[in-house]
Order: sequence, then C-alpha cells, then structure tokens
Amino acid sequence: MDSLQHAIIERTLSCLRLAEQKLGKRFSNPVIRFNQRGKIAGSARLQSWEIRYNPVLLAENPQAFLDEVVPHELAHLLTFACYGSVKPHGPEWQRMMSEVMGVPPRTTHSFDIASVRGQTFRYQCQCREHQLTIRRHLKVMRQQAVYHCTQCHQPLTQKT
Repeated sequence: MDSLQHAIIERTLSCLRLAEQKLGKRFSNPVIRFNQRGKIAGSARLQSWEIRYNPVLLAENPQAFLDEVVPHELAHLLTFACYGSVKPHGPEWQRMMSEVMGVPPRTTHSFDIASVRGQTFRYQCQCREHQLTIRRHLKVMRQQAVYHCTQCHQPLTQKT
C-alpha cells in the first residue's frame, strides 16, 4: 500500500470519527479497497459496509479525493446506517454531506477521465456521430440491443 492509499484510509476513518461525534452513534470501520474501475471515483457497498476507491483517478486527483470523494462515499454508508434504504443522493444523503461531513452535496465528479476511458466504437444516425462503449458495441454485435439517437430517434449503425 502506498502513502496516498494510506492517507485515504486515514481520512476515511477520521471522517467516520467526526460523524460519530456529530451523530452520537458508533459505527464499525468500513472495509476499504482500491479496486474501483472505470470512470467511477468511488463506490459504497452498503450491505457489506465497504468503500471502493479508483486507484487511477486517486493518483491523478489526490486532493479532490481527500476533500470530496472520501466524504461522499462515507456519507452513503452512514445514510444507510441511519435511514436504511433511501435514494442514493436523496435528501437524507444531502443532509449527511452538508451537516455532518461539512461538504457540498455534489453527486458527480468532474475529473479528467481520459486515462480510464475504455475503447469506444463509432456509430452514426441521421444527424450525427456517436461513441459507444465496448459493452454497448458488443450488445449490438450479439443482437441483444439496438440503440437510438436521443435527438432524431433513429437507430444507430456502426460507422466503417
């Protein structure tokens, strides 16, 4: 484990201790992993009390992870512990972010994802070109899905 991952673990636990003080409750330490893939900065696994962080985006955005991603993911766990199953970014989570974590409740990150973006495939409709992910491209190839343009509503066809 590198020093940045260690700092993320420490920040997660310090945010948890702060939340315990503010909420007047005790919580077990979450399992923390650095195996989140793709464009997602982090994810909270509610049932297993686990947080997964994206190591590539972490390395590229360490301060934003410390300031925003850690409280964001921890707030999901705490919201689940306090309120049960609610909307992921609903009012309970928003209050947890602002009142307990002291962080504005933003639902998405604005990181450059060029380094984690997967291969895309060129498709077209009547009005423009589209980039489909490999997952969507394979569904088209296996005839499991047909995608349509949100503007002209025509089916997308692979551009050669």
